[in-house]
Amino acid sequence: MKKNESPRTDLRIRRTRQLIKDAFIQLLDEMEMNDITVSKIAERATIHRVTFYSHYRDIPDLVNKMADEMADQLSAILQKSPGEANASTGDGEWEMTILVHFLEHIAKQANFYRVILASKRIPIFRDRLLKLLTDMIVTWIETKERDSLMLNMGIKKDFLIWYASPALLGTSTAWLQNDMPYTPSFLAKQFSILHQRGLKKDFSN
Repeated sequence: MKKNESPRTDLRIRRTRQLIKDAFIQLLDEMEMNDITVSKIAERATIHRVTFYSHYRDIPDLVNKMADEMADQLSAILQKSPGEANASTGDGEWEMTILVHFLEHIAKQANFYRVILASKRIPIFRDRLLKLLTDMIVTWIETKERDSLMLNMGIKKDFLIWYASPALLGTSTAWLQNDMPYTPSFLAKQFSILHQRGLKKDFSN
């Protein structure tokens, strides 16, 4: 009997947590972080306060766990190696593939990312995302370092990383705030063109 009940229990837990997270994001879109309380989250999620506390210690715990979930999901996309990507896309296309998958993921959870990236009082989401994007950019640059036009022109690698990572984060944020006027594939292609121009000695090839 317990084996039959376990999947239903797990599903119920996931649904309740999703209700709580959705309620928090909705409230964050409507008011300042300091005005959000557990009671307001519970009321919006149509649950009792005690139910909230059965899943999270407090609001900071909720925020940290949401940031962890976001980071885990994005890590699976952004930390894909050139070898893994090349197995299906061919050499030279792995950056584009990762970018498209990243933006498609953002698009599927557009309201979540739009709200958390716009909130200046919860930097953990933006900081985690910037760290993940920085790691990705580092991999891109190191993979094609010998052919990098910018590096061969004397531009420091750390400066290039500082420039590219916030640029991608800012572009993604602006894209969301403007109701995603371009498809993930088109936006990825635009960024890839700019990026590849700096990484390749001969952009015409």
